[in-house]
Amino acid sequence: MNSSSANPVLTGAVIPTFIYYVIPSIIGLIAITTANLVDGAFVGNFVGSDALASITLLIPYFTLLFGIALMLAIGGSVRAGKYIGEDNVSAASSIFSKSLITTFIIATFAAIISVQFDQVLYRALGAPESLFGLMADYFQIISFVLIVQLVTMVLYYFVRADGHPVLATTALVSGAVINIALDALFIGYFELGLKGAAYATAIAQVIQFTILSRYFFSKQKTLNFSFYQTNWKEMAHSAFNGISEFVNEISGGLILFLLNWLIISRLGVDGVAAFTVVNFLIFLSLMLSYGVADALHLLVSQNYGAKNTARINQFLVIASATVASIGLLLIACLLFWQETIIHIFLDSSSAHVAQASSELISVIWPLFFVNGVNILLSCYLTAVHKPLPSAAVALSRSLLLPGGLLLMFYLLFPQLPFLSALPMAEWLTFFLALFLCYTNRPTKLVNQP
Repeated sequence: MNSSSANPVLTGAVIPTFIYYVIPSIIGLIAITTANLVDGAFVGNFVGSDALASITLLIPYFTLLFGIALMLAIGGSVRAGKYIGEDNVSAASSIFSKSLITTFIIATFAAIISVQFDQVLYRALGAPESLFGLMADYFQIISFVLIVQLVTMVLYYFVRADGHPVLATTALVSGAVINIALDALFIGYFELGLKGAAYATAIAQVIQFTILSRYFFSKQKTLNFSFYQTNWKEMAHSAFNGISEFVNEISGGLILFLLNWLIISRLGVDGVAAFTVVNFLIFLSLMLSYGVADALHLLVSQNYGAKNTARINQFLVIASATVASIGLLLIACLLFWQETIIHIFLDSSSAHVAQASSELISVIWPLFFVNGVNILLSCYLTAVHKPLPSAAVALSRSLLLPGGLLLMFYLLFPQLPFLSALPMAEWLTFFLALFLCYTNRPTKLVNQP
């Protein structure tokens, strides 16, 4: 990848190149999603619905950290991709090194502080004191696991950006398979509860990082890591370009915090457990869409650096058709196999929670038509270095519209299901995203610096 002529992203046949990068990306994120779904299934069936609710209540905090890491990973890898397209390897290596170092420092600081003030965090997240013990079983371990997990996430994005999607996917799949096996061992066999779930994640993350670390010794790599770095101000520009990914994550955490509060006030802890099932399905949809969007990041960013507008258009059209098809498939599964999906997570003694989950699914399923397309269009805007329009899409779909509509429905229209705010927010965002992408279409950007 040291020259454009040897780079399939810039010169290869469009559809085979798209498939080469998208398939490993989707497989990797499916592996992560499967591990999370199985984790939830083991917790729900072997530990109980309270344990499932305990993890859900912690998610807003986790999303804050994942949002920061994604902002650094995607903003940095897109910037590196543009440098690679311009054949500026030293600049790409510099942003690679600074992104990894920054992520490690932030994750370590967060782990130390959060463990010292864990009960303050639980209260801030709106958790009832009856769940503090369960939450601590998981949180005291997973806080330090996140250091490895977040650094691994950033490394994953750069490994893919440098044309090593198979290695990146191998790491994710291996970690996911090991996580699932250890869930069965620690939760199902040894009955370690939420501690077992945390231990399984810890071991899986270390193995993922170990596999990805092979990249540092590859003779085919373009990017080189170095602790000695200057011009740290560039990290601000890099992070700003990834701002929409941060907005997506942090907004998702804030909306989940709001949802937890609204659901507890109306349905109690069982309502949170019911929404956890729904949230896993939304998570599946997002991961599949991000599998396509992550590939689009590097395909568009490098061709943007090389000013190949025709290829950008072709990749965008193919990616949009792919995520739209994924959305239709998920809707079909929800409409025809809803009961089977729900009982993956809940045992027969949780019939009332299962019924509540079914009612929630009947409200939110229309969002799957367009939520993946919204993610893809936001990612396109990031890839062409338009962070503000990208952030506008992200804010609309993940915070402003869902937050405002949730409160409006809950306070002013109590007779309506307040979760209908979520699909409505996605559809309104869809029209905004189309307008912004048309305004920032490749042919208009080609002569811009």
